[in-house]
Amino acid sequence: MLIAAIVFGATLMSFRQSSLEASILRDLYGQSIEVTAVMATDAYALAPRVMGDFLAEQSYSALVRVVAVSTGDQNYTLRSPARLISTDKGIRQLLPGQKIRIQVSAVASKEGRVAALLIGKGDILTLSEASRWAKALDAIRDGLRTASGTGDSGALIPGMVIGDISLQTQTFKNEMRRSGLTHLVAVSGANFAIVSTFILYLMRFLIRRIPLRLAVTVLFLIAFISLVRPSPSVLRAAAMASVLLLAQGTHRGKDSLPALGFAIGAVIVADPWQVRDPGFALSVLATAGLLLLAPRLVESFSKKIPRPVAIVIAIPLSATLFCTPVIVAISGQISLMSVLANVLAAPAVAPVTIFGFVAGLISPVAPWVSGVLIWAVKPLAAWVAWIASVISDLPLITVATGSKSFLTIAGVIALGFIFNRKIVIAALVLLIVISWFLRFPGGDWQIANCDVGQGDAMVVNLGNNRGIVLDVGPDPIALDRCLHQLGINKIELLIMSHSHFDHVGGYSGAADGREIAMQWYENVRAGTRATFSSTRGPVVVDVLWPQNQWAEDQVSDPNNSSIAIMLRAPDFSLFAGGDIEPESQREIAPLIGKVDIYKVSHHGSKFQDEGFTRALSPAISIISVGTGNTYGHPSPQTIDALARLGSRVLRTDLDGAVVIQVRDGKFIVRTSRSGFTLLRWA
Repeated sequence: MLIAAIVFGATLMSFRQSSLEASILRDLYGQSIEVTAVMATDAYALAPRVMGDFLAEQSYSALVRVVAVSTGDQNYTLRSPARLISTDKGIRQLLPGQKIRIQVSAVASKEGRVAALLIGKGDILTLSEASRWAKALDAIRDGLRTASGTGDSGALIPGMVIGDISLQTQTFKNEMRRSGLTHLVAVSGANFAIVSTFILYLMRFLIRRIPLRLAVTVLFLIAFISLVRPSPSVLRAAAMASVLLLAQGTHRGKDSLPALGFAIGAVIVADPWQVRDPGFALSVLATAGLLLLAPRLVESFSKKIPRPVAIVIAIPLSATLFCTPVIVAISGQISLMSVLANVLAAPAVAPVTIFGFVAGLISPVAPWVSGVLIWAVKPLAAWVAWIASVISDLPLITVATGSKSFLTIAGVIALGFIFNRKIVIAALVLLIVISWFLRFPGGDWQIANCDVGQGDAMVVNLGNNRGIVLDVGPDPIALDRCLHQLGINKIELLIMSHSHFDHVGGYSGAADGREIAMQWYENVRAGTRATFSSTRGPVVVDVLWPQNQWAEDQVSDPNNSSIAIMLRAPDFSLFAGGDIEPESQREIAPLIGKVDIYKVSHHGSKFQDEGFTRALSPAISIISVGTGNTYGHPSPQTIDALARLGSRVLRTDLDGAVVIQVRDGKFIVRTSRSGFTLLRWA
């Protein structure tokens, strides 16, 4: 059976891969072409990209099926999946099934399931109207959004019912993620399980025969899939829910595990790329937890507490325990309060989902009834939003990502099925204690470099929740989250080195709920000095650049107008110069000396003066850079030059956020992705 499954799966995958590789789109990489395509999914807004002083124009992404290509000289007919990215806002109004035409540039894509990435170069021409079915479904989605109202609770309801997060703010999304409740706003197996259980319950009063009852329920589920859009994640959620539906409908729990295996196989056969998607692993593990662990926990808990309460606790606990190894391996975070958040939110999930589902269905014909139904459950949605807000403010334990964390957490959980529970609880407590001592950022740190993507943001700790902030990155949410994690409530000095958005865009995140005592931004020149008290002694900040003679000449080049500072503390020295280029670096090279820590200029670009870098000869070099950025940062030449000087190079794209603690002349480096290392420096 195993050999047959491998052969069958490999054969199907080879057919799909061959089809993609044979697509004419592969031969047109780098060319400007006109494509005719059918929308396969709704378009969604991409995260904004930084372009110099500003954010780039908002882009939108959608999966399409290319059916025709014109190069000007030749026309081709084909059927190839592709990813389309366009700045045309009209793409948000298009529905799956509509045919479009657009001029694009075809490039290679890292997404395995598509033949090409199509970058739109003009407006989209709509060639066909949406079908009546698509319009009807869209009317239901619009009706649910309208009935749900405003605020976080109103934005939460469409997310809990149909996975529509378009009304949610970025702040609220982050609160849901940090509290471990983000799965509630994505269409998961839980959504399908709740809807299918509700429908199955209603069918008991209409249909006596179980097979027919299940068949009708399946038809409703197919319609629900169409409503929430048949994306890969939705299809896998439906497959997992069908396993639970079978277990509930037949009352034959022993058949549920083979059914789970069949569902896994069916999903992979339909979409082989799911095996590389962490969401697929989480979906399978959550379903397995509900099938294998939840019944045992319910029986155990029911001996001491009422059975309904036992069910409310056992279900989220089972899913969370099974998913935790993968979550830790991916994010490196353990939220001790996420189980509590799920337990507290659990009573609200089913009513909001069921009432919201019914409200959405009838919204096109009876909007006032929809409004009444939403009014009835909106306090429950507000309860969930409040839980997310409170729990998200509590600390997370941050550990190393990767296989080691996965095996450690999975091993502890596996012990629960083999040995006495008391031993497992003791091991879990020990693991939590160890994780607390190794947590990120740790209790006593001096320098922290936030992971804000393609941008700069560094913090120097002055103690007593005070700090000096060097640049604020492009994203206010990311910066606020970092400062919150570091415990910074007051900023004694905020330096924004120059006007580029990746250094100043996050200002509102720094100012949110924090006092800023002093601010430098285009208002200082070389020779400026400020001294601050810290728990370890005085911290002196000297401005080395810009010098007066350069102030007017470099107006057209904000990089060379960057504020460059030398910071000296009792335990370390630090140089940070924004994005200064070689011209400015050569001017101030005589003014600097050897430093412990170097915040590498211009994200480690290749434009560095060798003499300047040699004069610094840093023990540790920190490069703040976004993963997969299009600028080629950091440059291999820059990394090699630092390595030749014996400097330890840390990069936020590889290491995540970085904190440094100085103890007895040694530097202890912790990163959010790779645990901690000990560096010796005399």
